[in-house]
Amino acid sequence: MRTLLLPLLILFVQLSSWAQIQSAPDRAEGEGPWPQLIIRGATLINGNGAPPTGPVDIVVENNMITDIQTVGYPGVEIDDTKRPQLKSGGKELDASGMYLMPGFVDMHGHIGGEAQGTPAEYVFKLWMGHGVTTIRDPSAGNGLDWVLEHKKKSANNEITAPRILAYTAFGQGSEQKISSPEMARDWVKTNAKNGADGIKFFGARPEIMKAALEENKRLGLRSAMHHAQMDVAGWNVLNSARAGLTSMEHWYGLPEAMFTDRTVQHYKLDYNYNNEQDRFAGAGELWKQAAQPYSEKWNEVMNELLELDFTIDPTFNIYEANRDLMRTSRAEWHEEYTLPSLWEFYQPSKISHGSHWHYWGTEEETSWRKNYELWMTFVNEYKNRGGRVTTGSDSGFIFQLYGFAYVRELELLREAGFHPLEIMMSATLKGAEALGMEDQIGSVEIGKLADFVIVEENPLENLKVLYGTGAIKLTEDNEVTRVGGVKYTIKDGIIYDAQQLLKDVKQMVKEDKAKSGYEIKPPGKQ
Repeated sequence: MRTLLLPLLILFVQLSSWAQIQSAPDRAEGEGPWPQLIIRGATLINGNGAPPTGPVDIVVENNMITDIQTVGYPGVEIDDTKRPQLKSGGKELDASGMYLMPGFVDMHGHIGGEAQGTPAEYVFKLWMGHGVTTIRDPSAGNGLDWVLEHKKKSANNEITAPRILAYTAFGQGSEQKISSPEMARDWVKTNAKNGADGIKFFGARPEIMKAALEENKRLGLRSAMHHAQMDVAGWNVLNSARAGLTSMEHWYGLPEAMFTDRTVQHYKLDYNYNNEQDRFAGAGELWKQAAQPYSEKWNEVMNELLELDFTIDPTFNIYEANRDLMRTSRAEWHEEYTLPSLWEFYQPSKISHGSHWHYWGTEEETSWRKNYELWMTFVNEYKNRGGRVTTGSDSGFIFQLYGFAYVRELELLREAGFHPLEIMMSATLKGAEALGMEDQIGSVEIGKLADFVIVEENPLENLKVLYGTGAIKLTEDNEVTRVGGVKYTIKDGIIYDAQQLLKDVKQMVKEDKAKSGYEIKPPGKQ
């Protein structure tokens, strides 16, 4: 089978009737909530940069953290008389020897797509099975009404799903293409009235971008932007940040802000943007055309973005196949967790977005590895100077699978130079700040909501223990075993068995394959 998709930039901007995936069923998973929940004996890895501490007991009452109490010392038996007492009707969860973190925030979480054939239940369970309790849906690709309906159901815990924030694509639902500042301001006002949490931009004429961003900022909504090549020559990241954009996705528009000897990237002369290999191969050459790290122009751009309190959501993982197609396309989870329709969507194609492996080779991958070095240098230094860097996956494209890709993003932040505790901040509190929700989520503090991730192994020592497939570990008896995988995901005080959620996904995939005898094979293999 072959699923076709118009290039995303055209799809998001032009379509006014949005294709919708299968809605999530009523919640049948999770225990709770209870009037009181006490999580006993965990080691707390908070999202605020604090070192691990434990054992602690965490008390939740009606979905609010009411107490965090240190109850002992490592290697010393706990004195039960000093522990918070369970009230009638309450629930205890024994997390002795386990590690507890705030719920993860995925800042770039598309809720599947009709072209990928991914129902909402599949997507949501993969996220929840990896500890993701909040997502920002950029572009609201299933339609704003659909996303808002699922946002409400998630908030009421009627479905098994992360908390959802809806960022509509600029111009979505408009009967005609926005062509003036007045039209831009009117659309932004309507978007806010419709209940959107923010806007996802791709680009437009400078006067239109300026009007839309200023109006969005005036209304108190937040924004994200993929600075697409079609408009970036006239409007880069600095233009956006100055006009009120609150966050950027990926890295497009940032190197362009640091050009010193050109105004557009060096396109080969037979380049065609609709040829996706041209697009992505050319993008792999972009960072080396910008000012060199720590140069005057490089520092100038970074310092202005810092002054504007701008958020960078790099999504390193989504481009990783560009630097190592074989590794990414053969990730071990594809066999059991990737739906056949999604696998087909990933295959090389001249018309499917992100399927640009027309003749991808050593030269392209080498360029992209160098591209990553320069990109990661900027992002790491931005964090070092106090800038906000968040964690987003952009899953569902380019061989990246929901949940698994989020953990891979954490690993790539480590490669960029982040300390594991800084990674946890990016995955939790920094995301909450970028969403304006730091008073509710992002760290384990009294007065915040009961969103937690609990794992049996120490993720600071090995982030791979967060993968649903776990991490390889050799025993003292020379036996190869698997350890890890999130044990519990707690959202709004409801305890979900993360491993069972992933088993549900495996069963979906198994049943789908059984219908046609489908086998996942490397691209081009018969």
